[in-house]
Amino acid sequence: MIKRINTIILFFFCAVDVFAQGGVSAKASVNKSRILIGEPIELAVETYLPSKWATKIPLADTIPHFEFLDNPVTDSSDKNGSLVIKTVYRLTSFDSGHWVIPSFVLAGKLKTDTIGIDVVFSDFNREQDYHDIKDIIEAEPPEKKNQWLWFVLGGTMLLATVLYYFLRRNKNEIIAPVPEKIVGAFEEAMQNMELLSRDKLSGKLFFTRLTDIFRYYVFRKTGIHSLQRTTDDLVVQIRDIGLGKEKFDNLSVSLRLADFVKFAKYAASDDDIRNAFANVISAIRAIEELDNINMEKEKAPDA
Repeated sequence: MIKRINTIILFFFCAVDVFAQGGVSAKASVNKSRILIGEPIELAVETYLPSKWATKIPLADTIPHFEFLDNPVTDSSDKNGSLVIKTVYRLTSFDSGHWVIPSFVLAGKLKTDTIGIDVVFSDFNREQDYHDIKDIIEAEPPEKKNQWLWFVLGGTMLLATVLYYFLRRNKNEIIAPVPEKIVGAFEEAMQNMELLSRDKLSGKLFFTRLTDIFRYYVFRKTGIHSLQRTTDDLVVQIRDIGLGKEKFDNLSVSLRLADFVKFAKYAASDDDIRNAFANVISAIRAIEELDNINMEKEKAPDA
């Protein structure tokens, strides 16, 4: 089984003091040395100065192959008679490969060491079952507009005649409303997934429809406001539902991949589409099973 990227050791710190003279030093560190494309990473730059010094540390505005997610946050404190200035950058990258965060030259010879970061795609289990992409169905050529116009006019007249007849016949009768059949969240999700597999969508359209189906199912089944959540927030809340680790990892990878396709213009392959479809439908079934188990527990009499 291919090793999951999500099982890497979190909060691996890479920090080296590069200048220390007269109580002056600087270091840089990251909370992850290996990330998925688009995954957030925190870069912390700490500068140690004598307390009597009053200086402003310059801020970085560009880092090759990385993008800033938020404005940097700077904080200062006094530690053992030294002034500690800490700046935290929140970054991400959409370029796969091994990239190096260059040294931060803070003042004169005061600078940090370089830090290597691996930006990778997610692995997936090639042995897992998935739904094959069906052959393309040729669409029938549209009929002439004039023929459709006659059909519409004829159908409208027929409908008006039928309505007039029944309204005249039953105007004094009270017609009981027919209750609308309520489709459960799971049944609706499965129907939509079946339609998605038939529509043969690709790229952004496919992943947009796929995530919408999953988010709406989670909202109906669990009450989580998944329609307004970012992908990262949604993944955090789904973690508490109780999915198995493998299903949760596969689902989170597919949801993040959908963001890359929709917002980073990543060109998804046929394997990406098949695996994302399989991961989402597997997660929906697992959530449904957990809900059924919880309902059985609530119905069971106390021992």
